[in-house]
Parts: sequence; C-alpha cells; structure tokens
Amino acid sequence: MRLLSATLFLLGALALNGCTQEMQNKIGRAVQNYTGTDGVLDVYAGDKLVKRFIEIDKISTAYSTSGGNVPRPYRFGYGVLDENQNLRRDPGEKKVYFEFSDYSTSYIFYENPRD
Repeated sequence: MRLLSATLFLLGALALNGCTQEMQNKIGRAVQNYTGTDGVLDVYAGDKLVKRFIEIDKISTAYSTSGGNVPRPYRFGYGVLDENQNLRRDPGEKKVYFEFSDYSTSYIFYENPRD
C-alpha cells in the first residue's frame, strides 16, 4: 500500500512539474474549490472597514452572457455577513450573496486566521 501511495505521489509530482505555471494555478484552484477554504473578505470605504464576509469558499468573476466570454468588472460570491466583525459566525449571522465592483471598492481577501 505504501509503495502504491508513493508511486502515485511521484507520478503526480512529475505531472505537475511538466505543467505551465498557469495550469498549476488552475489545478491548485480546483483542489481548493473541492476541499473548500475559509476565506474572509474585508470591504473598505477609504481607510474604514465597512463590511466583512466570512466562510467564503471562493470569489468568482462575472462573465458576459452574450457576445463571447468577456469578463465583467465585478466579482461575486457567498459568505456569512460578519456584522460585528469578530471573524466568527455568531447567532443570527446568515449566509448571503455579495458582489463588488472593480472600480469603486477596496477589498482584501484572505484565509481566516482564527481557524
């Protein structure tokens, strides 16, 4: 069993080594999408934190539905609105849909340090 695991690991490492950086990034994102992340999105107005979303699996780019595969200037996702901004899901805090513009919002997306 160990020999099989070691062989599969070696084959996977060799396959990744032969991939371009972009392909390695895509594979990494696919693994992360499967396993999930505990992302945090902080939204700022100037230097003030105005919204915080937690328990985010991923943030997606919107694409045009007509006229080709053209990215739109906003991102969207689902996460828990952390109303008191304590990085924890408290009673009454619910999962919501959110979106934000590339033009008008300053934001930081990171993995939750509390977990």
